[in-house]
Amino acid sequence: MALAPMLASLAIRAAPPPASVSRTTTVVRADPRTGRLVRSVVVPPRPGLSRSVAPRMVSTQPAPPPGADSTAGVAAMVEEAARRHSLDPLLVHSVIQVESAYNPLAISPKGAEGLMQLLPSTARRLGVANSFDLRENIEAGTRHLKELKDRFHDTRLALAAYNAGEGAVARYKTIPPYQETQNYVYKVGKRWGELRKSAPPASPSTAKPASDAAATSDHRPLEAFVDSEGRLHLRTK
Repeated sequence: MALAPMLASLAIRAAPPPASVSRTTTVVRADPRTGRLVRSVVVPPRPGLSRSVAPRMVSTQPAPPPGADSTAGVAAMVEEAARRHSLDPLLVHSVIQVESAYNPLAISPKGAEGLMQLLPSTARRLGVANSFDLRENIEAGTRHLKELKDRFHDTRLALAAYNAGEGAVARYKTIPPYQETQNYVYKVGKRWGELRKSAPPASPSTAKPASDAAATSDHRPLEAFVDSEGRLHLRTK
């Protein structure tokens, strides 16, 4: 009769402790500056990262307008990454504007994160440890956009793939017939044209050497329009 309790006791002792479960926690606090309640989310680190990343607090509120120092810092990072990957910095800025409106803490309903809205799978492939780090996010997003442009040899298709995925563009061999993707390509193209039109002309001291001309786009104004069949066109004036 005493054997059963003893076996039960041994089984309890041998049972491994339950594995800890990472859970996303919502926190509501009062903003000391405005007195308004602000809801935030504590996001645990993703499993499988090559190096440890501490849990981070991600605000669900829109980001405040960036200050001059912050704006200059982002602009410098975009310029550096764009030049390294032979892209027009104004194109990268246009993607950031449409993707996150420059909110470095933005999270989409699909889980895309940061300024350039990197999906976790894309971030891992590109070696990003923290998608909310400005420099990591901009570098990875710019590199990803360059890879797409090299694959499809067309800025419109690269933008479509950035939004809908490479598989969709490869399957349709054009901008996929998704309203979201078509709107996305139009918005980025429109913003890019506006930025190029308003950009000051390069002075002789800052003009690029002729050998660099093929590496980056010229700054002629870009016109975006949709034809009678609903197809988006981008052209320089």
